[in-house]
Amino acid sequence: MAKLISKTYADALFEIALSENKIDLFEEEANAVRQILSDNRDFGKLISNPRISPEDKQAMVENVFKDRISDELTGFFSVIVAKGRFSQIDEILEYFGDEIKKHKGIGVAFVATPFELTEAQKAKVEQRILDTTDFTKMEMHYSLDKELIGGMQIRIGDCVVDSSINTKVVRLQHELMNLQIG
Repeated sequence: MAKLISKTYADALFEIALSENKIDLFEEEANAVRQILSDNRDFGKLISNPRISPEDKQAMVENVFKDRISDELTGFFSVIVAKGRFSQIDEILEYFGDEIKKHKGIGVAFVATPFELTEAQKAKVEQRILDTTDFTKMEMHYSLDKELIGGMQIRIGDCVVDSSINTKVVRLQHELMNLQIG
């Protein structure tokens, strides 16, 4: 339920950014706010404190963000506070960032390998993904997973491509177990 609510707010913010033709500005400001909130966790605790009235919370948001970010984003944060959803602000802004990436044709890929890839190998993986998808640019995240033995796993959104040796061995095991002799 919380994810649905966060996505709803993010979609609303994206629609505002799109209609106002301020996608790049909102993206930059949202990223800056996420970083500020990450660096200052006490502010989030203060805004989420039930002993502070919603009016005082909105006044704090106005004081902190007014004239530092766009009026639209400041107003959006005021609505988030008024609705008691500030504890979900990071998730909302993450969904918002995902919507912007979709709009710009940027894909996000998570690649796991059992060994460190060279820059040339990384470039080939990225190019292969670009060639087989509709994305115009990729945001690549690489990690090591020694359990893969060989090959790689690539995750883009809900899609997983698993060409690891470990997975191939497990599949072969299942096929052999299901093989009927006779």
